[in-house]
Amino acid sequence: MKRRVLLATAAMGLGLATGGAAFAQGMDNVKACFVYVGPIGDGGWTYQHHQGALAVKEAYGDKVEIAWQESVPEGADGERVMTQMALSGCNIIFTTSFGYMDATNAVAGKFPDIKFEHATGYKREHPNVSTYNARFYEGRAVVGHIAGKMTKTNKIGYLASFPIPEVIMGINAYFHHAKLANPDVELVVTWAYTWYDPAKEADAARAMLDQGVDVITAHTDSTAPLAEIAKEGGNAWGFGQASDMAAFMTNDDGSPGPRVASIIDEWAPYYVKRVGALMDGSYEQIDSWAGMPEGEVVIGEMNDAIPADVKAEAQAMIDAITAGDYHPFTGPINRQDGSAWLAEGEVADDGTLLGMTFYIEGITGDIPQ
Repeated sequence: MKRRVLLATAAMGLGLATGGAAFAQGMDNVKACFVYVGPIGDGGWTYQHHQGALAVKEAYGDKVEIAWQESVPEGADGERVMTQMALSGCNIIFTTSFGYMDATNAVAGKFPDIKFEHATGYKREHPNVSTYNARFYEGRAVVGHIAGKMTKTNKIGYLASFPIPEVIMGINAYFHHAKLANPDVELVVTWAYTWYDPAKEADAARAMLDQGVDVITAHTDSTAPLAEIAKEGGNAWGFGQASDMAAFMTNDDGSPGPRVASIIDEWAPYYVKRVGALMDGSYEQIDSWAGMPEGEVVIGEMNDAIPADVKAEAQAMIDAITAGDYHPFTGPINRQDGSAWLAEGEVADDGTLLGMTFYIEGITGDIPQ
């Protein structure tokens, strides 16, 4: 499994220092390197990380050199690539998959003067290792509201990758807000057991459509689910995942396409900030979990298939989350078995979210083990 947090073994803060001292020396020039688990052309997760890398180059021009390697398997191959990058003069290395966690820490221990940044991990075994994540569940809440309002069959779908807390968190946020918008809504969860496999993702989407699901969100990396939804000719809808997937926003005839909105993982603010901190001498070891308020989770343009009032409601939720006035996991919310989880007005703590292994009330079926 790649990139996602498996256990809440460490509380994650919003860019808080974790004990490492600032690297006060500063640098006039930086070589920033990126390790990608998928192809840049995946249209989703890796594509969006690469957009963040390009933003670093745009921000600092000739002061920064960027380098990357795509489609790097996790495990020994990842460690080999990181070692080669360290030996090639990289000053900071961003490893963008959860499954790189152990390799990142192993290589960081051998190169204490190089900074390592691991996406969605929790291990920081050396002072030169930082971790970063995004509050994807905030976006899931917004698209869940849209899904609940747009479904005609009252059956919405979630294409899940692996049964780990990040994905379960997303399922719960999506369903909770769909249910608030439409009390009659039912959720179908289909597990693909992959992050990036267009054929499997398409098959999983088709299976849900064949069950009468007419709105699907995906927690996988390719555009294949949207391509499958497009075959329904306007009778089903979906959401871009990780990147905007704007190619599916409008059909060739100008009518609204199957992608009605998207959850964009906007890594550029973090990458620009971290490289800049290395240059100006303010760099510290941190553990970051940011979201809409920091501009790291963004909802892409909503297309004209969404009624105006639903757009306004979705935007109001975005505004409230961004302002810190609303948390998507605010009670009352019960667990799947009906037992109390969050009381009226109570907000879930980060530790529970990062270790979430349960469904909320109203979701049927079991979480695979």
